[in-house]
Amino acid sequence: MSALNIRTATPADVPQILRFVRELAIYEKAEHEVVATETTVESSIFGPDSTVHALICERGGEAIGFAVYFYNYSTWLAKNGLFLEDLYVTPVARGSGAGKALLKHLAQVAVAKDCGRFEWNVLDWNEPAIRFYESLGAKPQSEWIGYRLTGQALLDLAENSSDA
Repeated sequence: MSALNIRTATPADVPQILRFVRELAIYEKAEHEVVATETTVESSIFGPDSTVHALICERGGEAIGFAVYFYNYSTWLAKNGLFLEDLYVTPVARGSGAGKALLKHLAQVAVAKDCGRFEWNVLDWNEPAIRFYESLGAKPQSEWIGYRLTGQALLDLAENSSDA
C-alpha cells in the first residue's frame, strides 16, 4: 500500500471537493441540503476574501479524503482555535489511516499557529466516528448545545435589527 500524502487543496480540486461534500451529505442522510456548486465552492474556499482552508488526502496520486477548516477565536484563551468543518474519507479507504493522518496534520497546523483549541462536531448517531475520535483522546463537549440560524429565520433576525 502506498504512502498517504496530505496537501493543500487548489482550485483544480474543486470538482473533487464537491464530490466529497456530496458523498458526506449522503452518509449523513442530508444530501437534499447540499446547495453548493463548483462555482460557490471555488469562490468560498479560494476567493480573495476566503477564511476557509482545505486539504486533500491522497494515496498513490488518488484523492481519498479531504478536510475543510477555518479559525475561530476564544476570548477566554485570547487565542485562535482551529475548527474542522468537514472531514471525509471514501468508504474504500476507511481504516487505512487516512482520517487519522488528516487529523494529525490539522493538529500540527493548530500547534504551529499557536491555537488554543482544535474542535469539530459529530452527529450523535455516528458511533464509528465517535469511537474513532475518542480513541485519539478527543472529549465530547456535552455541556454546550449548538444553535443555528438559517434561511428565513436568519433573514428575519437581520431584518428586525431596529427592534433591539
